[in-house]
Amino acid sequence: MSNRIVWLVIGVGLVIMVIGVALAGTLGTDPTVTGSALIDKPAPELVMENLVGDGEVRLSDHLGDVTVVNFWASWCTGCRQEHPALTEAAARYADFGVTFFEVNTLDEKGLALEFLDRFGQSPVTTYGIEYDSSGAFAYGVAGLPETFFVNQEGIVVGKVIGPVTFELLTATIDQVLLGEDIDSVKTGETEKG
Repeated sequence: MSNRIVWLVIGVGLVIMVIGVALAGTLGTDPTVTGSALIDKPAPELVMENLVGDGEVRLSDHLGDVTVVNFWASWCTGCRQEHPALTEAAARYADFGVTFFEVNTLDEKGLALEFLDRFGQSPVTTYGIEYDSSGAFAYGVAGLPETFFVNQEGIVVGKVIGPVTFELLTATIDQVLLGEDIDSVKTGETEKG
């Protein structure tokens, strides 16, 4: 009986030690900061069907503006959470050389339009829809929502994984407008279609 207790104590001790080593390895790091292979590189071109109008929309049409590129879908819970912040920020920065380019991906057009009817549509936002996820693939999108910040020269300068808040959007846009460096952030979990 005493051998069992000794082995149990040793086993529990080993488990505690492994957990301790794992936690110690994360001390001093910020689990919310995440990188992207696109940071400091030219933003990949996006050309797709206009979701709310006729013809095509192109990211390159907004070169010279700070551009907020957001990937979303109607079935995405985080996309519903962040949508009011995106709409409000788009209205706030409409006269300051900031464009919002929202890419509906992994979705159906009818459902995407219902989403905008239900949650609101910004008259100053460019809405595109892609059916093959090529844009999401080019940006390395692993889940929805994800948001990228592109400076006036067309360079990706930051990324947010998860839902954005109005405060995070405005603070980040202000930094980009001022030419300051920004961090990429993870605000929450994303969903895969």
